[in-house]
Amino acid sequence: MEEIPSFRDKKFGSMVRAALWLVTVVGEGNIFTKAQLREAFPDVAQIDRRLRGLRDHGWRIDTSRDDPSLLQQEQRFVTRGADVWIPGKSKAPKHKASLTAAQRAKVLQDDNHLCRSCGIGAGEAYEDGAGIELAKLNVSRRRVLHPDGTVDHQLVTECKRCGTGGGTDREVDLGALLELVENLSPVERRLFAKWIESDRRSFSPIEKIWGIYRTLPQESRFALAQAIDGMAD
Repeated sequence: MEEIPSFRDKKFGSMVRAALWLVTVVGEGNIFTKAQLREAFPDVAQIDRRLRGLRDHGWRIDTSRDDPSLLQQEQRFVTRGADVWIPGKSKAPKHKASLTAAQRAKVLQDDNHLCRSCGIGAGEAYEDGAGIELAKLNVSRRRVLHPDGTVDHQLVTECKRCGTGGGTDREVDLGALLELVENLSPVERRLFAKWIESDRRSFSPIEKIWGIYRTLPQESRFALAQAIDGMAD
């Protein structure tokens, strides 16, 4: 039977103790609140931040942003990652190391201060009809599979909305993308090259309308379809 140390053992760091608390008190699949976490560690400042550090070791802890069924103050311990209380396993992978301010600024500059997933710029409003929400940019890590089979993790700019949708877990297959580009017609490749050169693609009015339509509930989509059917050509 596996022997798990006590989360009260202060010979461990606060992140390790938080991991032990999740395993021995909360249990995988169960919900806990921020108040319960802080009550378990009254002697640890910023225990929430220490808990988040476990994600760099393969632990999955969902918040209300990841799981809409959770209340704002709730979190769910989904899956256990590395046994960080075992010597040698608490060191984060190299690609998970914290970014310096200089590194973050360089990535934002290299990406022209645009989200590389949706193309929105910092402070711009999303054009999806979901109310006024201004974009905030972060730096994420993207797993890149190269044509020769090697893999590395590269830094990329993403807005908060795209990052919440799983940006940190995304992978891009560069070889597969190159094959898709090779299959384009010469005209399409020239157009694609122009988009790359300008680093931005403007959307036509109909594409913007389509983006808003995709966000509508079923009843509203049906109403819009009925209204279009009734419009004169």
